Amino acid sequence: MTNQKSKLIIRIVLFVGTVISLFFVPWILVKAWIVPIPDTVQEQVNEALDYGFDGIIVYVDESGKNPALYAAGWHDRENKIPAKPNALFKLASISKLYNAVAIAKLVHDQRLSLDKTVADYFPELVGRIENADKITVRMMVQHRSGIPNYTDTFNYWAAPKESYQERLELVLDLPANFEPGEDYEYSNTNYLLLAELMDRALGYDHFQYIREEILMPLGLKNTFGSLKEVNIDEVMSGYYVGYDADLKTDKQGMLATAEDVGIFIRALNDGSLFREGEQEIYSSIYGYEHTGLIPGYQSIAKYHKDMDTVIIQFTNTTNFDGYNWNLSEIIYSRIVKIVRNGHG
Repeated sequence: MTNQKSKLIIRIVLFVGTVISLFFVPWILVKAWIVPIPDTVQEQVNEALDYGFDGIIVYVDESGKNPALYAAGWHDRENKIPAKPNALFKLASISKLYNAVAIAKLVHDQRLSLDKTVADYFPELVGRIENADKITVRMMVQHRSGIPNYTDTFNYWAAPKESYQERLELVLDLPANFEPGEDYEYSNTNYLLLAELMDRALGYDHFQYIREEILMPLGLKNTFGSLKEVNIDEVMSGYYVGYDADLKTDKQGMLATAEDVGIFIRALNDGSLFREGEQEIYSSIYGYEHTGLIPGYQSIAKYHKDMDTVIIQFTNTTNFDGYNWNLSEIIYSRIVKIVRNGHG
């Protein structure tokens, strides 16, 4: 076979493979990728509504410029209230950044130890959480404990539990997913236990500590520990595809405005959030960006070092079996490109 014929066959095989792979890619994702990127962030935010999102909020803090807020869609679909740039939003797993910072500060003050185990701090769980005598605080912070994730239990989101004990009961006596420190698997149970651990070490609710050590020094007045602390009308509605009810009344952890999250993310990344010696501890245990996802609420919070810019994105429509998360990531990446190209 001639070299020219070999090249032709390879090209045909690659072409066929590409066609086949595109056949299995949802076209809504292809469209989101290939349509021309608009000139401004606001235009891209507006276009997000074309992909099934009821509402979106974006915060952009570029170095040397005043921070900007963008919004489109509905704050409350039923009552036809337009999206509010300063609405409160459920942070979901973005809250883990705040908790990890609090852990680092408590470790620095020698009120907690990263090397002590579940058995040390929770003796009542020995025999009920496998490897309790081997799982350290460090492993829980880093999702390397092997403890099963309570939100992965059967049909969890149909009737979410609210109390520490109810959530914990879902995974007690289950086998470990892997040996401590031998693998990585995201588990909300880790942070359930860490929150309880902080409460016990402090003698009061750990969110009060977060407020005093993180929020107040940064002047963040629009970040809250739970729904009971806020005016429900200020919370952006959340929707799940195929389910008509508004999910904003579900009690699911911290809430904040996009601006407050953006200020926190910048302080986390530039180190101004930490006292001497704290950042070294934090950097050894956790990262500097996060995403969040619960029914009705998904979020992305990142600092882009190459352009010294923080970009926060909130979208209030989810579908765990669909492509909403992928679409939100595509929209976010397009906003990053717009900002990088010098447009706002």
